[in-house]
Amino acid sequence: MGFDLESVAEATSGAIGALVSTTILYPLDTCKTKYQAEVRAQNQQKYRNISDVFWEAISTRQVLSLYQGLGTKNLQSFISQFIYFYGYSFFKRLYLEKSGNKTMGTKANFIVAAAAGACTVIVTMPLDTASSRMQTSEFGKSKGLWKTLSEGTWIEAFDGLGISLLLTSNPSIQYTVFDQLKQKLLIGQLSKRTGTESSPEALSAFSAFALGAVSKCIASCLTYPAIRCKVMIQAADEDEEGSNEVHERSPKTKKTVSDAFYAIWRREGPLGFFKGLQAQILKTVLSSALLLMIKEKITKTTWVLLIALKKFLFLKQSRLKSA
Repeated sequence: MGFDLESVAEATSGAIGALVSTTILYPLDTCKTKYQAEVRAQNQQKYRNISDVFWEAISTRQVLSLYQGLGTKNLQSFISQFIYFYGYSFFKRLYLEKSGNKTMGTKANFIVAAAAGACTVIVTMPLDTASSRMQTSEFGKSKGLWKTLSEGTWIEAFDGLGISLLLTSNPSIQYTVFDQLKQKLLIGQLSKRTGTESSPEALSAFSAFALGAVSKCIASCLTYPAIRCKVMIQAADEDEEGSNEVHERSPKTKKTVSDAFYAIWRREGPLGFFKGLQAQILKTVLSSALLLMIKEKITKTTWVLLIALKKFLFLKQSRLKSA
């Protein structure tokens, strides 16, 4: 397939979009994650809602701690989104070339998205685990990336890998819904560009934001119980006695999906699997909508820059051969 320019453009714009949206919404993400990680009976809960986490940071004069782990999260977001968007675009183009189809159906779209998601999870899992531990640490007591990872084994850095692979269905659902809605929205629009290499059609900022919000809302609702179990598995060990059922057994005991599931069921009941759903939807919908809006708006710019770079390298190579 040669140099896959479209895949690189998609990956670069997606990664930049992830970096911006993650930074803007990080305090909300920290509050959401700490709230999700807590497992207690209703009358013993430290956090009654997500705003309690925010007020705790203010009352303890640790507002800046809402940004603990931001560097690691940004690194993880940038790498994961670059890998995801490159993989998604590359597998999509490969499928269309091999099948001879002009468009990709819902089933094929879902499989391609899941494959790209699985590659992303395996590569970025240690960073994901470290950022979750940093966010769920007590305010003002978060450690650096290397120290956080070095406290355990490399196997522990992949805590929650199984459920994370299961959760590849989340972006798969999201981007499948987004792509299908985008295709329907762009039907009837004729390309007025000329030349052999033209940038793909892009949505308006408002349309991309709206479609991104709708697609992520659907994905979050369908996969939320698994999301909460994953947060609990990756959460930092708490110092408060009995603050988390998963941690009560021993700090050296490996946390598993069954541990998290049992803790939620025993302490909070069936509705506990959806504790923090509103905060999750608020954060992820805003994040994904911002990401996709930014990605759609800078894809054309990225495409033009890559075309210019490709032509520059071609001309330079031609001059070297002729010299």
